[in-house]
Amino acid sequence: MTTEGIRLEKRGSIALVLLDRPSRRNAFNTMMFDALKRVTAELEQALPRAVIVTGTGEKAFCAGFDVNPDNPLVVELYEAMEKQDRQGMMDGMKVVREAVDAFVSLPVPIIAAINGLAYGGGAELASRCDMRVMDKNAVICLSEVRLGLMPDWGGGAALAHLLGPAKAADLILSARKVGADEALQLGLANRVSAPGRCLDEALVLAGAICENGPQAVRHALAVIRGSRNMTLDQSLDMEMEKAVDLVASGECVHGITAFLEKRKAEFPDI
Repeated sequence: MTTEGIRLEKRGSIALVLLDRPSRRNAFNTMMFDALKRVTAELEQALPRAVIVTGTGEKAFCAGFDVNPDNPLVVELYEAMEKQDRQGMMDGMKVVREAVDAFVSLPVPIIAAINGLAYGGGAELASRCDMRVMDKNAVICLSEVRLGLMPDWGGGAALAHLLGPAKAADLILSARKVGADEALQLGLANRVSAPGRCLDEALVLAGAICENGPQAVRHALAVIRGSRNMTLDQSLDMEMEKAVDLVASGECVHGITAFLEKRKAEFPDI
């Protein structure tokens, strides 16, 4: 599937979402947010076992929000700002959040393959994914405050959950650049690839996930995501409920049988 600024490719059980606007370092305009919604809707109709989102070109994962005046959403937000129209500004921001929220809520693991610079909203999009693989030469920068703005793709809140308030404040309020090695140390990156091998490394990670029971992965992922907004006792209860649902599905029969027969398990798609 090809749509405005985004391409969707399938590699077996893995879906690749390619941010494809290299002339603007894959920065999002209005059409790309609409495209992300369409891609998400297509994925919902036939869920893969894992999703990888990455950028095309050699320089950028995603430069965030395209602030050039040929972006219709920029014009709408600027006019709303001039009129002090809070509802108009909220409506513009909802265009962004609705597209990003729907994408990162797909009930399968989402891996950001950060192949180059990830600035502003691009860093936010990556931080909202379940895992991040960074190219050795990639850079993450929550750059919004340099423009008198702040994270509004959900990345500020996500980063605070991911790293803790103090580390999130360091990155967001200073707007400093973070390389791959520091990102790994901070816990912002899960893996660092050799230069130019980011997508390959992400495919290896996604492939390892796809070998496991798809219902087991989805149920465990639901607990991991849900626990961010729960007390420990609530997340323990949720884990028990999901574990019961999973056993009831019978998927474990395939895994346990294969283990006893000393062979690799082959799990059916859901």
